[in-house]
Amino acid sequence: MMQKALDFLRYHNEVAFATSDGHFPKIRIFQIMKQDGNVLYFSTSTEKAVWKELIKNPNVEVLAYADNISVRCSGMVNFDVENNVKRWIYDHNPVLSRLYSSYDQLVYFRLPIAEMDYFDLTPTPPIFKHFDLMVGDIGDGFVGERFTTHK
Repeated sequence: MMQKALDFLRYHNEVAFATSDGHFPKIRIFQIMKQDGNVLYFSTSTEKAVWKELIKNPNVEVLAYADNISVRCSGMVNFDVENNVKRWIYDHNPVLSRLYSSYDQLVYFRLPIAEMDYFDLTPTPPIFKHFDLMVGDIGDGFVGERFTTHK
């Protein structure tokens, strides 16, 4: 099921990207520029507010959604991205070259996924799996009182 969630991100790479500015949440649409297993890569500019937010607080959440399925990931971004990956991202994204004259005009960061939720509302009962990638734990989530088995 975890691979299914990671594959979903690969094919639904436009995500809601949440940061914070002090105590205020900030959300915008971002594009996952590259995915390597459970590591997601992004790019932005030092001129943008999101970069300043990430420097102050690197904890983020991303959310992809399509066809009754959502995948939510959280973790702490870091700016440790190899130069060849930066070039690959720039060369393989048609929007970046329209906005920036060179790959080195951008900052690149990666999100090693710490936790991930996979939620599919299509079947009955719905599927909700929580993956804690830091400890390797998989759990079920609450999908509604009709499917709760409390004793």
